[in-house]
Parts: sequence; structure tokens; C-alpha cells
Amino acid sequence: MIRLRSFWSRIDRFLAAMLLTVGLASLLPARGDMAVVVGWLTPAAIALLFFMHGTQLSPAAALLGARQWRLHMMVFLSTFVLFPLLGTAAHYLVPGLLTAPLWAGLILLTALPSTVQASIVFTSVAGGNVPAAVCSASASSLLGVFLTPLIAGFLLSGHGADLSMRSLIGIVVQLLLPFAAGLLARPWIGAVIGRKPFVLKGVDYGSVLLIVYAAFSQGVVNGLWHQVDAAQLVRLTLIDTALLAVVITLLTFGSRQLGFSRADEITIVFCGSKKSLANGVPIATLLFAGHVGLVILPVMVFQQIQLMVCASLARRYAAHRPLACPAVAAGWAQASTSHERDAAWVPSRRRLAKRRKRMYPDSISA
Repeated sequence: MIRLRSFWSRIDRFLAAMLLTVGLASLLPARGDMAVVVGWLTPAAIALLFFMHGTQLSPAAALLGARQWRLHMMVFLSTFVLFPLLGTAAHYLVPGLLTAPLWAGLILLTALPSTVQASIVFTSVAGGNVPAAVCSASASSLLGVFLTPLIAGFLLSGHGADLSMRSLIGIVVQLLLPFAAGLLARPWIGAVIGRKPFVLKGVDYGSVLLIVYAAFSQGVVNGLWHQVDAAQLVRLTLIDTALLAVVITLLTFGSRQLGFSRADEITIVFCGSKKSLANGVPIATLLFAGHVGLVILPVMVFQQIQLMVCASLARRYAAHRPLACPAVAAGWAQASTSHERDAAWVPSRRRLAKRRKRMYPDSISA
């Protein structure tokens, strides 16, 4: 029982809900009138999802810390250049490893923007540059609304993606306009929604789950599970894992070679290696109308892999966090209460004041 609880605690709740949704769609797919209703609700859910994202994305936060342009450039190049190059290269080198729909989903995955919440949380846990993470993740999400459909449409033009004028209009109407409307409405409703995070989470989860149900329902009706087997799912998992490992390794090595601080390295690694499932599912629905079921599988698999790997990596960074003053750190580590920590800190402050007074006798000590 303890091992089962430990295993369950490692599973992302959102991913578990999606897997249950996939199971529901496989057993009870939407047919007939129900399919019509779901078909009407899905575009509305996509528009609502991006509207809510717009209300919570502050342009000021996206521009804050722009002076650290080298750090942000590393994140953007990883998100929108390195990932697509690696995905395209993998498809070129081993095209027979996955079926065409799974390759299409993998390439779509590489064009997605970074997540916002997960990037900031992991950066904070690891001891990274949180203000820079807020700026990079927010700007990546903002750019992704415009860049991801263009990059994915260009790379997937031969994989069944629909980049016709009709699909472009759908992207503008269902993604860009609601997102812009959310940005404009942010001064009036952004704070209200921010004080009620369960509302935003409910819209996020509910919209994505509805889109997943609609996609897999249509796929099951069209014989989805006859097109993929367990061996392909294993290969997909290995490719997703290898892709994430290569990106994290290159970002870590590149950050150190370019002279970034440890805090900036952490920010680059976590913001530059994430991919947003919430953006991937709606975009896949618009680009692959009619056969989106298998396309979103690589994104779903990558979601769980990145959460598990980055959680472990954040703990390793935090465990090896350098401390400026070992003597003070030892006192803090031995202190178990806030009162004891204050007592451990006071002597150090007094010693510093005495030392400063000896070095600068004419100054006034604090």
C-alpha cells in the first residue's frame, strides 16, 4: 500500500485525468447527436482557454528583465529552434521508427512554447533566477501563440497538417483573437481571476479534457487503436526521453561555456526544456482536423516525462545549492526553530559589525 501511494504521488494528476478521459473516449466515444454537441463545444472550449491565458499573462512581466537578453535568447532558441531541429533530424534519420501520425505529433511537440507555471516553480525550487524565469516563460508563451502554428504548419506540411486559408482563419479566430481579448480584459478581470486560481485551473483542465475527449472519440470511431501498438508506444516514450535528455544536456553545457551564473543556468535549463500541453492540444486540433487522436500522444507522453525528470533535477540542484557563508549555514542547519535560527544569526551579525568597525574606524556601525 505504501509503495502504491508513493507511485501515485509521482503521477501528475492532470495526466491521470487525461488518461481516464482517453479511456472514456475509447469505451464510450461521442457518436451521432452527441458528436455534434461535442463538435460545437470544442471550439468554444479552445477560445475560452486562450482567453483565460490572456487574462493571466502580464505583458509587463514578459518585458521585465529584458536586459538579460542573452539568457532569454538561449531559452527562445532552445524552444523554437533547437527542439524543432532535433525533432526533424530524428524523423530524417529513423523515419520508420514511428508511424506518420506519431511523427507528426512529435514534430508538433518540438514547436510548442514553454510552460509558465511549471518553469517558474522548478526554477524556484532549484534556486534559480526566478524573475528571469517569469520573464522568459511569459514571453515564450506569448510568442508561442503566434510562432507555434507557423512553425508547426511549415514543418508538418507533408504530414497531413492543414495550413490552408481555412485553418489559418480558425487559428486567428479560436486562438489569437480570444488571447488578445484576454490581454485587453486583464486590467478589469485579471486580478479577480488571479484571486480565484481554482477558476483558472478549472477552465484549463476542463477545456483540455474536453478537447482530448473529442479528439479520441473521433479517432476511436475511425479505428484509432488499430493503428498503434505497445511497441510503438515504447519507442515513442524512448524518443521523448532522449529528446528531453539531449536538450537539457546541451542547455547545461552551453550555459556553462557561455559563462552564465548558476542561477541563470537553472533558469535556462528549466525554461528552455519545457513544452506546454495546454497549448499543444488545441493547436493540434486546428491543424489536424479529423485525425488528431494519435497526434497528441507524443505531447501527453512528454508531459509526464518532463515533470518527473525536472522534479528530480530540481531536487538535485537544490541539494547542491552553494552557500555564501558556511559558518552561518551550519548554525542555520542545526537550528530547528525560528527563534533558534535568529539566535544563530545574531552572533554572526555582531562579528561582522565589529570587523567593519576595525576596518573602517571612522564609519558609523549599524
